[in-house]
Amino acid sequence: MQGTPRPPADPARALSAMDHLIAAHLIGQQELARRLGLSVTDLTCFGFVLEAGDDLLTAGDLAARAHVTTGAVTGILNRLERAGYVTRRPDPRDRRRVRVAALPDAVSRVSGVYAGHYARLTELFADYSPAELATLTDWFTRATALAHDYLEKMNRTGSADPC
Repeated sequence: MQGTPRPPADPARALSAMDHLIAAHLIGQQELARRLGLSVTDLTCFGFVLEAGDDLLTAGDLAARAHVTTGAVTGILNRLERAGYVTRRPDPRDRRRVRVAALPDAVSRVSGVYAGHYARLTELFADYSPAELATLTDWFTRATALAHDYLEKMNRTGSADPC
């Protein structure tokens, strides 16, 4: 399959388009979280729990993925548990640890809220060739790593100065 011809672009246009995408998705995440009775951070963490599937995460795993402290993750898990999104299960290999599992009802609620948007994104991706999808996936992956690295550097320095 050949991809659709694309308009010309340069790094400045790409950055502008990325900024608009991020803004739209931030606003969208806030609205979806509100509809689900969660904060964006709590919804993001629930997404990490979903992504892990049957390989249940520990609180430490979740803290690392979300780039928050283990203390902060305790509060997040308490809220998610109270809201009926997760349950904590003892780790069968280490009794001192617990693992976090998504509750089936919550999975259904979240999937229902995202279904329409993900269907539209899937249609959009169908407009790209396999090579273009590989490029997009590579870019998303590398840009995410850059963002995490920048966030970690900001958190380490505690400064607003460029890292």
